[in-house]
Amino acid sequence: MLDVKQCLRECEEKMQMSAMYLEDTLSHIRAGKANVHILDAIRVDSYGSTVPLNNVSAITTPDQRTIAIKPWDKNMFRVIEKAIIDSNIGITPENNGEIIRLCIPPLTEERRKQIAKDCNKEAENAKVSIRNTRREGIEKLKKAIKDGLSEDLEKDAEADLQKLHDRFMKVIDELIAKKEKELMTV
Repeated sequence: MLDVKQCLRECEEKMQMSAMYLEDTLSHIRAGKANVHILDAIRVDSYGSTVPLNNVSAITTPDQRTIAIKPWDKNMFRVIEKAIIDSNIGITPENNGEIIRLCIPPLTEERRKQIAKDCNKEAENAKVSIRNTRREGIEKLKKAIKDGLSEDLEKDAEADLQKLHDRFMKVIDELIAKKEKELMTV
């Protein structure tokens, strides 16, 4: 027989993972301000192995429009610059021999709206994932009735599952509202 609490826990965990994935995805989207997370995907060749950029340098944001990269090894300047240019972040690095600077250009209104649309698509994907998790949970509960689960227990569990769904939908809406506010702030 199905353990109802275990089923609800599994559904909650899947919904939580969807929300966390969206939060991570939104943190990597450039909003016109310096954000070190836009460099997370950049890998550099260091002594024969490919490592993340933050493993070979200190990355800071001295102001809202600049990211400063200070390599720990002077030989890494060219490698880091090449990796940044080859990446899809669209920013040309400036090297003064000590620090590599990335100047973040302000976003145009049109570009902000496009990025907001992309963020909404990501949010909608997260919502679809949460809805699918709810549907799968309800299907498991309905099958459990055939295995001897009482209908009252199934209805209560279904109501709890709906509450979980509503809670995570609210989380998704809050995440996207926060990101849109960040995007539209000049």
